[in-house]
Amino acid sequence: MALPRLFAYAAVLMVCALAGAGLVLAGHDAGADMALAVGTALALPSVVLGVLVATRRPRSVVGLLLVLAGATPVHLAVEDSYASLAGRHPGLLISEVYAALAQGDWMLLYVPAALLTLVFPDGRLPGRRWRWTVAGLLVVPVLFMLVAACVPGAYPPPFERTPHLLRPPEAYLPVLEIAGVALLPLFLGLLVASAAAMVIRYRRAADEIGRARLKWFALGGGFLPLTLLLCWASYLFLGSSDLVVIGLAATAVSIPVATAIAVLRHDLYDVDRAISAAVTYGMVTAVLLGFYTAASFLVGLGAGRGSPVAAAAATAVCAAALSPLRVRLQRRVDRRLYPARQAVLTAVRHLRDRMHAGQARPEELEAALREALRDPELRVGYRLPGATGLVDATGAPVDPGDSPVTPVRLGGHEVGAIVRGRAGSRELLREAADASALLIEVVRLRIEVSRALDEAEASRTRLLHAGYEERRRLERDLHDGAQQRLVSLGMAIRLAQRHLGDGTADVGALLDAWVAELAVAVTELRQIAHGLRPSSLDDGLGNALVTLAGKIPVPVALDVSADDLPDDVAMTAYYVASEAMTNAVKHAGPGAIGVRVSRAGDRVTVRISDDGRGGAEMRPGAGLAGLADRVRASGGALRLSSPEGGGTTVEAVLPCAS
Repeated sequence: MALPRLFAYAAVLMVCALAGAGLVLAGHDAGADMALAVGTALALPSVVLGVLVATRRPRSVVGLLLVLAGATPVHLAVEDSYASLAGRHPGLLISEVYAALAQGDWMLLYVPAALLTLVFPDGRLPGRRWRWTVAGLLVVPVLFMLVAACVPGAYPPPFERTPHLLRPPEAYLPVLEIAGVALLPLFLGLLVASAAAMVIRYRRAADEIGRARLKWFALGGGFLPLTLLLCWASYLFLGSSDLVVIGLAATAVSIPVATAIAVLRHDLYDVDRAISAAVTYGMVTAVLLGFYTAASFLVGLGAGRGSPVAAAAATAVCAAALSPLRVRLQRRVDRRLYPARQAVLTAVRHLRDRMHAGQARPEELEAALREALRDPELRVGYRLPGATGLVDATGAPVDPGDSPVTPVRLGGHEVGAIVRGRAGSRELLREAADASALLIEVVRLRIEVSRALDEAEASRTRLLHAGYEERRRLERDLHDGAQQRLVSLGMAIRLAQRHLGDGTADVGALLDAWVAELAVAVTELRQIAHGLRPSSLDDGLGNALVTLAGKIPVPVALDVSADDLPDDVAMTAYYVASEAMTNAVKHAGPGAIGVRVSRAGDRVTVRISDDGRGGAEMRPGAGLAGLADRVRASGGALRLSSPEGGGTTVEAVLPCAS
């Protein structure tokens, strides 16, 4: 087991022993019991997170120092309990030792935090020279405790009658006093040096991870100024400093939590955003308190100190003054502490302004975000209706791969996504997504319109070609079928006309043959006409579908609730059902087919489903593609759902004017 982790576990036992000793010493003193409970509660986060860090990073002393920092409030509570007990029982065991050492042991309270600042975040010092700082932090408090123990005079209550443990000769007292005074600025310099070590380490950090960890630690320590604001507010509203306890408790929790996050999960949240928000709201709170103090004083001069009118007036002044102030402060703080956020929001705002001036297009959003985030691999994807993937501004597919993807939502719907080329702040990408949502929606609509125009042009071209092919087919069918029969019939009649006079022609037989030929020609003409418009539609769409289903070698379940339709709508619906059923029988091998025709308002829905093998696609030149063109030409839309092994569903929605 690594020594730092072993020492951390030993420190936990020490804290438990301290808490147990405090519990024994507190006895029946309610105040001491409460102090011990509060001290233990404040120590718990630091001790637990210190053990967690020591377990995850066994060779780092960060976990050990966190546990020792958690021992501080327990130590203070035990001291209070012992002092309370000593006041009730003078001459208590080790009271002389305790009274002597307690005069200067307050320095020890700062040592764990100072050492943690020196070795954070990797558990090592910034350089060899910093060993002298560590030595000073360990030696100076001990020397100060010894010097303070030698100072003559009565100890503070309740040890005013306790004899001094150390009594140096009077000749050395001036030297000891000078030494004690000199140790104070020396210790302060050691604390400043510990803080400077973090600044030096931050400047030397070669990667963003190291800087993010240091920022997390600084954010945890930033709760210390909160105690000053709470003290101000406490005196302003309560007339005492009771609220400072809340700030101290928040600091006792924030430092170990921030340290643990920095060591174990530095990417848990955007620390730059957290620091910027903390600084902004801290400044706003300070300004609020300043405004309230000044307004209460000025208005109170005329209305009375305790006047509710003064308080209401002060509150109104504060609200009016802070309304535009927070946004301005946020921008200025972001410019210094969160430049990436400011760059992103500025880039999006400038692009919108240039668009309104007609100097830019919304498709330039990707380039603007790349420049603002300094990420040349960043991509902006747009999600089109009915599509499963993302496309770029040109309509080409966007494959995010393993890159982090931040969805862009507008009105509760996902309209696109921002794909970061390299690891970055998720919170910053969310802000960029929120700021860019309207631009992304505009580009998405432009892509849809462009695709719709392209598809309409392609569909028009396909319909023209289909029309030309249909005309050629009709010409061929007429030429090779009915036309040839009618020409042949005409020649036969002309030939028979020549032989009517000589009595050699059997008129009856000739007429029978001619009638048969005419019947065949009429049948062929009817078949050609049926290809243009099925004659079964004369009796309604329902009758036509029943006739069509009777020709399908698969059971067909019909549900036609919309039969009285305009002729063009009924013919399109008929061809949709015919093509879908024919494709199902030909390619899917279904056991059953369902056809449902319904009407809702001015829309008719034709839905054909089967339980076949699925996998159907709208390939150019195939029957379904031509069917989609026919439906679109009538102003409708055709949808296809055909998962592998899950059957096929073809649904056409057709406009139907009442």
